[in-house]
Amino acid sequence: MKKILAICLLFALNSYGQKKNAATNTNNAANQQLNGLKEKTLSMLDASYAADKKTALQIWDYAELGYKENKSAALHVQNLKDAGFTVETGVAGIPTAFVATYGSGSPVIGILAEYDALPGLAQEAVPEKKSIDGKTGGHGCGHHLFGTASVSAGIAIKKLIEEKKMTGTIKVYGCPAEEGGSGKVYMVREGLFKNVDAVIHWHPANQNRVIMTSFIANKSAKFRFNGIASHAAMSPENGRSALDAVEALNHMANMMREHIPQETRIHYVITNGGKAPNVVPDFAEVYYYVRHPKREVAVDVFDRITKAAEGAALGTGTKMSYEIVGGTHDLLINKTLAELMQDNLTKTGGVNYTEEEKAFGKKIQASFIGNAPPIEEAATIKPLQKEADAGGGSSDVSDVSYVVPTVGLEAATWIPGTSAHSWQAVACGGTEIGTKGMLVAAKTMALTVIDLFNKPAVIQKAKEEFIKSVGTYQYKPLLGNRKPALNYRD
Repeated sequence: MKKILAICLLFALNSYGQKKNAATNTNNAANQQLNGLKEKTLSMLDASYAADKKTALQIWDYAELGYKENKSAALHVQNLKDAGFTVETGVAGIPTAFVATYGSGSPVIGILAEYDALPGLAQEAVPEKKSIDGKTGGHGCGHHLFGTASVSAGIAIKKLIEEKKMTGTIKVYGCPAEEGGSGKVYMVREGLFKNVDAVIHWHPANQNRVIMTSFIANKSAKFRFNGIASHAAMSPENGRSALDAVEALNHMANMMREHIPQETRIHYVITNGGKAPNVVPDFAEVYYYVRHPKREVAVDVFDRITKAAEGAALGTGTKMSYEIVGGTHDLLINKTLAELMQDNLTKTGGVNYTEEEKAFGKKIQASFIGNAPPIEEAATIKPLQKEADAGGGSSDVSDVSYVVPTVGLEAATWIPGTSAHSWQAVACGGTEIGTKGMLVAAKTMALTVIDLFNKPAVIQKAKEEFIKSVGTYQYKPLLGNRKPALNYRD
């Protein structure tokens, strides 16, 4: 009997070992196949770099402002159509928004693309401040690189689907007017991300890292005051100054800073303060942003600003109206997707500069206030870590993160130490300093999408984390039901 039991045990152990070896061999084969797809994709993106650089620099030259990106959007749309995508343009009531689709079935992975420039930042691609005659806009946030990398990554994935290396659906979302126009919010509101399993994005920066810091919520509006014009010297008593109302609002808002949560940000610009000092202005306008890490606090402070505007009108004998321009949520971090992207960013690596680019960079750094980090930091990858404090900026990507699991990275497209929304960022973005970082982003996003196509368990885990993060909150756009603010830059 003991001999029989021993034989049975030996047989069972052999059978278990064979199954374990078979499973190991299967996993090894799957990993080899996956690595092969990734290597093929990296080669494809290297091969398309010259064309992608040309596209990015063309859009850098266009430098079109939010909702006016007609040529920039058209160039991306044409490249996607040429690659075989089906492209729907003018989505969500926005002429420069689009959704490009290829493939069928699950999973459905989206990649976000941006392409709007900023006003007042026209700058030549040189390491000293030098504006461009006849131009006002400039890509101080690198969205010419953003959109191009995203389109390139999407096309690379499309080729793998076309060659039957993977199955599923890839979508590239053309997202206008991120800079204050909240373009993605309208796209979310329109339901364009329904049934998407995960969304990938990136942003130009001065470092390489997976984003683990939340963007802060933002609500913005233009407050307009109408008064009565009069001669400012001969009959000022007959006038009611709309500019006085703006200044009264600004004064009250500045006093309010002492009595709001310290993380709050309030900033404004007077967009119209009258035309001549000897005329009591009968119209004035001020453009406000209110931000806070928590959306409910941002909304509360914005409502207090609105009350102050009502008081300013009452005190100056003017009439007030306001137009909500934009509103974005805080960003939901998805650690499951972030860990996946971190592996691929590490595989891709950072940015290495030529000696000529280093010399360019050192001239750029000489214009900074304070000490600049070593230029070599652009070649490094930051470790994955969640920062306790929210980031200083806002983005409409945040609203996407409330309806679908979302993950993003930053890539070094500017010399380390460079600030976004600066002439230095525009200058770097017009050179290979920018486009090299763009390639890092395109590769990292494409590799991450490949993983998602081949690892359904990761998607499931990301969705479970997403559901937990959203909790009982029912998404509601902070900008309400208004139509897209297509003329907010006017």
